[in-house]
Amino acid sequence: MASLSWPDETAGPIDGGELRLVQPGSNVCLDFHGDPLRARLVVVSDGNHHMALREVLAAFLAENPAVEDVFYTTTPPRVALQLLRAGYLDIGNLRLSVKPHVMISPPPVLDQAVAAGHMAAYRPFMRGRGAALLVKKGNPKSVLGAADLLRDDVRLFMSNPITEKVSYETYLGALRRLATVEGVTLGFLVHALGQPDPGKLIYGKSIHHREAPQALADDQADVAVVFYHLALRYRRIFPELFDFVQPAAWVQDGGTEIGRADCGLVGDGGAWGAALLDFLATETVTQIYRTHGLEPARQR
Repeated sequence: MASLSWPDETAGPIDGGELRLVQPGSNVCLDFHGDPLRARLVVVSDGNHHMALREVLAAFLAENPAVEDVFYTTTPPRVALQLLRAGYLDIGNLRLSVKPHVMISPPPVLDQAVAAGHMAAYRPFMRGRGAALLVKKGNPKSVLGAADLLRDDVRLFMSNPITEKVSYETYLGALRRLATVEGVTLGFLVHALGQPDPGKLIYGKSIHHREAPQALADDQADVAVVFYHLALRYRRIFPELFDFVQPAAWVQDGGTEIGRADCGLVGDGGAWGAALLDFLATETVTQIYRTHGLEPARQR
């Protein structure tokens, strides 16, 4: 199966494509968006809500053309922390040295940034509506819940427990809750960390919000556990390839803080960071995120 053809996710206008150097499966850079030299605003974010963040930053840029461009990242949280600590990030043979102005990430990650002195505080932002089971179009294996994951012909994809610890633990907790509701035990989840049974469970390497749908498209897995808003995104942009199932127990999880991301200034936020934080608190942003399957986070 060829690499999935992801849509453009830059916040500002792009050229017609003739200047885009991309070789799917080899040289492709999906989670770094915009022009880091021209941008007067740099945002580092976790990637699970990248589809909503793109629309928000495009709207902010349209209202504030003096920003010129927004450079933003949608990587696993550990990558943003590495960038804050080192001041640069190596992407293949390219070194990216940028100073972030705003950070969006799960609270435990932002707590680390505050403890390290990169941020003074942060505020509530958005949360997901539970998890979902991403399946191939038409759900050919008829995967409807935890019990189906025990079948010999069903292989599960999950985010990596080492490189994406926050999402992995979230998904693991969701699977265990679902198994309890259904009265089954997902024994294949109990193994030495990082050494799953390859016939039952495969891990992504580092960026599960890109790797999960690719694993199904490549027939390496039959089902992936992902946030509801990610499953919704995949079905919308690849309708010929994917469907999803959200068991009732996970619909109820939508009332909790699963998939939460908060936001705050890095340092003084530069010339535009505070303005972006104010924009993130508007009803415009709330409605954009709701369109993509997320809700405002509650005050902690």
